[in-house]
Amino acid sequence: MTHINNEQFKQHPGLTTAMIFAAGWGTRLKPWTDHHPKALAPVNGKPLLQHNIEYLKKFGITNIVINVHHFAGQVIEFLNAHQHFKCNITISHEEHEPLETGGGLKAARQHLEQTQPFFVINADILTNLDIGAMFRYHQQHRPLVTLAVTSRNSSRRFLFTPEDRLCGWRNQATGQQRISFVCNNSADKAFSGIHIVDPAIFELISEEGKFSLVDLYLRLSARHLIMGYDHSGDVLIDVGKPEAIEKAEVYFR
Repeated sequence: MTHINNEQFKQHPGLTTAMIFAAGWGTRLKPWTDHHPKALAPVNGKPLLQHNIEYLKKFGITNIVINVHHFAGQVIEFLNAHQHFKCNITISHEEHEPLETGGGLKAARQHLEQTQPFFVINADILTNLDIGAMFRYHQQHRPLVTLAVTSRNSSRRFLFTPEDRLCGWRNQATGQQRISFVCNNSADKAFSGIHIVDPAIFELISEEGKFSLVDLYLRLSARHLIMGYDHSGDVLIDVGKPEAIEKAEVYFR
């Protein structure tokens, strides 16, 4: 099987800043995360964090904010040992506890609010998604947030209008559903853990402490435009469990 070569997607999309979520406990990656942060789990001998930094650099994104908590010192030492991969990397240290995605984004506000729209990715996601194409979509529609989604199997799915506007969320396994506004003929798609966010979002965050971006997006989508960008067909691997590392090694060097 062919390995992924992101050089074929190298473009200059206009995005210069990204945030990588790397603060979580990584409980699904035990026993590795009993002694290491999940962001340093190796795929073909290269930590997940390095894969994602190199991925961002191939699209010209070199201003990177990384949040840390679990074994934060190991992440910081790794970045220092590699001279931050010749990027401008800022650490957002969640010292007392990991704040989940929403709290983590809010805690990093000072490093992101003055930028143009910025890219967000979970440290344990590996993909060949074309950032340039996603950003062009974001520029065309000018939403508050663009969510990368696919049609893959997943128990938790976002709901979208026929125009790809976020209107709700559903847990396929339990039947639990949350609706932002009533929409006929909604389509459900799986979230990829990848977003493009307008910094205007910071003025709309009233939540405090630890909270999820999914909850925030569902609240905001009733009054603000949040859209889905379908990249079905791209390689997307959630390296959240040890067995997923073997799968990722087929694609990512």
